[in-house]
This record gives sequence, structure tokens and C-alpha cells, in this order.
Amino acid sequence: MMQVKASRMPVLFVPHGGGPMPLLNDANHKELRTFLTSVTAPIETPKAIVLITAHWEESVVTLSSSPKPGILYDYYGFPPEAYQLTYPASGQPELAAQIANMLADKGIAARLDSERAFDHGTFVPLKLMYPEANIPVVQMSLVHSLDPETHIAIGEALAPLRDQGVLIVGSGMSFHNMRAFFSSDPTVQSRSAEFDYWLTQTLTASVNTAEAKTALTHWQAAPEARFSHPREEHLLPLHVCFGAGHSDSSQALRNFNGILLNTLISGYIWQ
Repeated sequence: MMQVKASRMPVLFVPHGGGPMPLLNDANHKELRTFLTSVTAPIETPKAIVLITAHWEESVVTLSSSPKPGILYDYYGFPPEAYQLTYPASGQPELAAQIANMLADKGIAARLDSERAFDHGTFVPLKLMYPEANIPVVQMSLVHSLDPETHIAIGEALAPLRDQGVLIVGSGMSFHNMRAFFSSDPTVQSRSAEFDYWLTQTLTASVNTAEAKTALTHWQAAPEARFSHPREEHLLPLHVCFGAGHSDSSQALRNFNGILLNTLISGYIWQ
């Protein structure tokens, strides 16, 4: 099993699947469920988790600051049990305030939201990753401009948290095209594989940080980019992770590659 250095927390980008389906034993999500239940095994228990969710966009970076966040069932049309799921992890208002200050120091506007509950981009993967819900969680929004450079900069501002025992998690999808998921088009898997290959090479190959940052900033030029992400909200948590995880001597590792609804999806770790 891959061991992660204990002196510094890694950064994780995890695909969170379709709505609550990973928690409902959906057969299409078996590979992803197995990954999420095992991904944290080699990681030292964090003091807190900061999770960037694809399902929350605000005009500026916004951080959940309730000491006891609720659950937001931000999906519809699922079985009744999908609306009974719980994840009673505490919040950490002090950490949320610290992060807002860290961002402000880098010229990035941020605010706190004491009412925001955990959406499914947060509670679905964390319920599998840390089922005991005994680690405080601060949920972070995207910025609705969806500017890639902005989200990389947000991640760079978060990087010092890694030395404070904080696990940074980006929760999104490396491929997110709802029509493609349910399409009978036989080219869907090969087209998703083209973007997956580009993304993995960009993050893991021996290129310098500046080249990787440029490639991610201009991700729309990648093969099958807009097919893979008609709208990029599920990709941008990965940009935050790249910002928090990269250094001149540290590329990402792909720690998950599987098939979901006939498309290739991947997860990554920066150590």
C-alpha cells in the first residue's frame, strides 16, 4: 500500500459520483465506492478537513463556519433512503476564519457562511472516507466566475494548511457530462479517455510546475475538453488541489482510474 509522508498532509482530488448513488450500493459506483472507502487508509488522521465542493458557487470564496453544519439534500428523484443520510461531523469556525484571513493576505476575497450545510459533494465522499464523522470539516465554495487561474491561486493560498495537519480535499469529477453518462453513443468512452489521458499526463508527468499550471489554466484546449466538461464546476476543485499540492519537485499521482457510466474517471493525490 502506498504510504504517505506523515510530516505533511497530502492533497486529494476525489470523484464523488452521481448524487447519493455511491452510498446506495449502486452497481455502477462499485469501483468508486471501493476507492473512497480505502483512499484514506495510508494517510495520517488529519486534525481537520477542508473540502472544496463542486456543488457550491459564490461570488467570492465562501467557507462554512457553523460549529454544527446540517445536511443539504441537493438532489432529487432518488429513493427515500437518500433523504435520510447523515454526516454529523462538526464544523470548525476558527479554521474557517483562519482560511479567510489566509486568502485575504493573498488578495483573494473570502467570507464566512454560518448557515451553509454540507452538500452531497461533501457528505457523500466523506461518509465513505471517514465514516465515523469524527474529524471537523470546513466546506469551501468555488467562485462562480469559474476562472481556472483564480482557483489555482486559491489552492496556493491554502497550501500552508498541509503543515498544520489539515487534509485538503477537492470533490468533483474528472469527467462530467450528464448527457454522455446516459448516452448509447459508442464513442463516449474513447472520447472521455482522451481527456483523462491529457489530464493525467498534465498532473503526473515530469513537466515543471509552470508548464502544468499553464496547461490547467488553458484546459479548454485539451482534447475533448468541452465534451468532458460542458460546464467546468466539477473540474475546478482539481485546480484548487493542484494549487495546494504542487511544488517544483512534486507531481501528482493518479490513485484511482475507473469506469463510471461508460466514461473514464480518475482521482489524484499530491504527497
